[in-house]
Amino acid sequence: MTQRIGLVTLVVDDYDEAISYFTRKLGFALVDDTALEDGKRWVVVAPRGAESGLLLAKAVNQRQKQAVGAQTGGRVFLFLHTNDFRRDHAAYKERGVTFVEEPRQESYGTVAVFTDLYGNRWDLIEPKA
Repeated sequence: MTQRIGLVTLVVDDYDEAISYFTRKLGFALVDDTALEDGKRWVVVAPRGAESGLLLAKAVNQRQKQAVGAQTGGRVFLFLHTNDFRRDHAAYKERGVTFVEEPRQESYGTVAVFTDLYGNRWDLIEPKA
């Protein structure tokens, strides 16, 4: 049996704000935006050409609202791989993405941590070949 992770849920404050951030700042594609009942939406964004993506889920109660930006307790949450670190790092900085450290070389590749609009920490990584 073959398995893969299809989507990862990211709890957000506002659908449109999150769509704007991921599509304009990170250059992701808006894969789906379907209205559901009770004002909910099925919103999926993904890096262009990716097989998996993020399901943007609007926080609807206090517990979910507390999780926005802190889904992993301050640890890096998501790992965004690129084939051209310099290109993407420069483009993200130009678009106002906040990097919390300078790029560094690790045994696994070039990496720098950035935060999304809610403060979730991401690694931008160009893996070593």
